[in-house]
Amino acid sequence: MGMAGLIILGFFLIVAIAAPLLADSRGLSPVGATGGVLDPPSLDYPMGTDDLGRSVLTLTIWGSRISLMVGFFATALSMVIGAVIGIAAGYYGGWRETAMMRFTDWFLVIPFLPLAIVLASILGRSLFNIILVIGITSWPGTARLVRAQTLSVKERPYVERARALGAGDWHLITRHILPNVFPLIFANTILVVAIAILSETTLSFLGLGDP
Repeated sequence: MGMAGLIILGFFLIVAIAAPLLADSRGLSPVGATGGVLDPPSLDYPMGTDDLGRSVLTLTIWGSRISLMVGFFATALSMVIGAVIGIAAGYYGGWRETAMMRFTDWFLVIPFLPLAIVLASILGRSLFNIILVIGITSWPGTARLVRAQTLSVKERPYVERARALGAGDWHLITRHILPNVFPLIFANTILVVAIAILSETTLSFLGLGDP
């Protein structure tokens, strides 16, 4: 399933990059629309037209650019926040782990959509704000996964040997913990990208997306 998701994501990424070659951007404007109102699918308009006479296929191709941009950048922000908190909590333990995990739990118990709507309403409508809102509300799951993996990795013999030889925290985290946690982060990225794209679509439908 993960490979199938990666293939589908790659396909839409290619479509987004090749959008200028696949569809004329002038068709995005109601002024440049050449179709009728709500025309059914045809050879000229394979997916029909909308209520302004614009090709739905053209809108989909160009719209994929915005969706993928939000998906990738919001996911990157989410992964960074989740990885930092997860590794720090798992590695240091003690009261710092407790504080960071309670902070993570606070985000988990609040429904995502209401929180995203409130933040998007406060920050205003822009592409950057949508990326920021989705990124800072979708990291808790990653943080918990990374923490669990960090707890396992830091107890392995080679980490103990490096610590006994005098390796500092930064060396242990960057040279031993992070490389073993990164595959889990990468695997989780595909799922988070899909969630970010759906979240952007939902916020746009509610009138809180990129104007």
